[in-house]
Amino acid sequence: MGLASSLSTALTGMNAAETQIDVLGNNLANSQTVGFKSSDVVFANQFLQTLSLGAAPTGGNGGTNPRQTGLGVQVAAINQNFKQGTVEISSSPSDLAIQGDGFFQVQGGQGEKLYTRNGIFRLNSSNELVTSTGNRLLGYGVDDQFNLRSTELVPLSIPIGTEAVAKATGTVNLQGTLTAKGDVATTSKIVQSTVLGNNSIPRPSGSAVNVQSAAAPFNTSVTLAHTEGGGGTHAEGSVYQYRFTYLDANGTESMASEPLTVTVPGGNASADNTITLNNLPAANSQYSQVRVYRTEPGGSDFFLAGTAAAGGSFVDTDSSSSTTPLDNNGLTGNYTYMVTYYKSGEPESRPSPLLGPQSVVNGRIYLSNLPTPPAPPAEGGYPAYDEIRIYRNLTNDPNSFYLVDTVPPGASYTDSKTDAEISNLALPGNQKVNLDGPAIDSNTLLVNVITRDGLDYSNPFIPGDLSFTARKGDRLLETKSFTVTATSTVQDLLGFMKDSLGIVSDSGDSTNPILSSLNQIPGEGGTIQPNAYISNGALRFVSNTGVDNGVTIDLTSFRLRDANGTVTTPNLGFGTVQEGKGQSAVTDFIAYDSLGLPVRMRLTATMESRTDQQTVYRWYADSADNIERGSADISVGTGLIYFDGNGNFISASNNVVAVDRTGLPSTKPLQFSLDFTALSGLAADKASLAASRQDGSPPGVLTSYVIGEDGIIRGVFSNGISRDLGQIRLARFSNPGGLEQRGQNLFAQGINTGLPIEGGPSENGLGSISAGALELSNTDVGGDLVTLVLASTQYRSNARVITATQQLFDELLNIRR
Repeated sequence: MGLASSLSTALTGMNAAETQIDVLGNNLANSQTVGFKSSDVVFANQFLQTLSLGAAPTGGNGGTNPRQTGLGVQVAAINQNFKQGTVEISSSPSDLAIQGDGFFQVQGGQGEKLYTRNGIFRLNSSNELVTSTGNRLLGYGVDDQFNLRSTELVPLSIPIGTEAVAKATGTVNLQGTLTAKGDVATTSKIVQSTVLGNNSIPRPSGSAVNVQSAAAPFNTSVTLAHTEGGGGTHAEGSVYQYRFTYLDANGTESMASEPLTVTVPGGNASADNTITLNNLPAANSQYSQVRVYRTEPGGSDFFLAGTAAAGGSFVDTDSSSSTTPLDNNGLTGNYTYMVTYYKSGEPESRPSPLLGPQSVVNGRIYLSNLPTPPAPPAEGGYPAYDEIRIYRNLTNDPNSFYLVDTVPPGASYTDSKTDAEISNLALPGNQKVNLDGPAIDSNTLLVNVITRDGLDYSNPFIPGDLSFTARKGDRLLETKSFTVTATSTVQDLLGFMKDSLGIVSDSGDSTNPILSSLNQIPGEGGTIQPNAYISNGALRFVSNTGVDNGVTIDLTSFRLRDANGTVTTPNLGFGTVQEGKGQSAVTDFIAYDSLGLPVRMRLTATMESRTDQQTVYRWYADSADNIERGSADISVGTGLIYFDGNGNFISASNNVVAVDRTGLPSTKPLQFSLDFTALSGLAADKASLAASRQDGSPPGVLTSYVIGEDGIIRGVFSNGISRDLGQIRLARFSNPGGLEQRGQNLFAQGINTGLPIEGGPSENGLGSISAGALELSNTDVGGDLVTLVLASTQYRSNARVITATQQLFDELLNIRR
């Protein structure tokens, strides 16, 4: 080969030096490129010229080595250095650095998968994490419940300001002291309405009834006739006195006339005289009959002698006296009447409006045209009344009405009974009028319910929308609505009100039933179960025991809007008939359903029992936002809480609250547990209860995010909730040096890399991720500069070889001279 080979050999050295300088220049140019991995040039000698293969040792020669001349250098490899670069803190939470092996996986322009160590990521207009060159970062996405979907890699997005989330309450933590001191809750507060009447039973109008002074007869028209031997028994010379009264069809009489003195004439010794009274007091519009009263001969007391037609004659033949005395007691005062329909064994109707008044002085009062009861309908509904009852007030008590008499319908009646006679209720048959009339029952239609204010009656309910707002433990309850229809009954109203008040009758636990209350209402006794009742025509609500469970229904608790928009305030006259008793505590708090809608809650605890070993409280949970189809029930749970003798919480018979959410797309029911473990049963003057924490939250929007070392992207919402938004997945290769560089800090899988090993950070030999940090270029500037000097020296040295060879060629050409 000679000198010619030295030229080619030197040229390979220059080419190798150029390659190394190019690589070193690229390293130094990217010394500030995030995630850049520097490269090293590996040289290998090129082909060799063998002059001799050498010889093996012999007995006379020690052997010779091969004689070979090198023909230059070649670039055997350009190896990338994947050693860890320096990690530097960044101000952006989306800047990421990998500490250890692995690459971020990104999406290429054609959808292919590429790899990079450059961790500068930003959000694009679609809230996707992308590289500086627009490549989307790949990882696991999440479903609509924020659960990681590990089936495929997708571009990761962080929807700041657009994604919303809520969390349903799962647990409510309670704290406070449910003291062992104070009264055990044995007594319920009981509220009761006025007596409510039933308007479907007819009431006498009384409009046609006449009330006037009863006419009294005069004796001035009466003429006398005597008959001797007429078969009478009146002795001659006997002196009698006569008085006359008018008689009505019911056998009641008017006041008597003045006395008429009659002397039996003499002249005949026989005692068979008769006395004939002609022209008796005349009939009038009130009476058609007259009663005749007479004394014994020379006497002063009048006894009934007989009855005759008014204006007619009466023949008195018998001198003996009857046993029926004259009642000539008169009434003096200002009297008013009312009448009712009556049938023995049936409820009496409401009384008519007031009849009268009528003033009288030592007289009697005549009532005529008394009403006739209507026939009951074919389907029933009220009795077939067959009598009329008459009631009258007293002279000294105009507001109390007492029974005077019972008469047939349509009859007339003369009132002669004194105040003392009718007002003595100890006498059989005497009674006061029932102003309320027939009381309601559970089947009474609401539109037939009536209330009484004095002697005025009104219908509090008409078809429309009824709203009801009450109090419980002096705290206002949520307004509930009830639609009054023509078919709504009292029982419907009772059930609605009980549900609205949150009165619990059944604990749902047969081993721990709801505690009954002592009944301390005057005239009653024993115990009574918390519930809604009808008591003698009044609506009665028995609260659960304890002071804070006591319900209050005031004058404005009801509001009724009719079809025309007119609003009235039905007043049922509720009042307290028994106060509640017992140590209790109450707290209000807000829970949240699966949509993040607030659910108002109230928790009340009352001391149910106390023994030598333990204290037991019962909790009641109410929710104004309990939405149950066809019900206004606010009660959503109850149970018992047990404390030992040291005041420590032992257990609870139930700790689950279930709030119905009918009509809403929320998960239903909303169920959450009550954590009583922080409650104390130690002694305190007053029980206390508070909800210290609950884990639900209202809707919130994504405001920020953090990326953990495990690659999980966790979004932080404005309501304080954090949710997984995705996970960054890394990949590594058995031979990362085999990756194909694509520029822009990107690599593609090469034929000599092996398959990518994918996983989460810190899995499968992969490194971890540091958020808010960047991996800097691993270029060794100092070392590369030294190597650059060596490469340039190599280049110059090889250039000198070419120069020397050229000089030798020149000398060779000069030999011919």
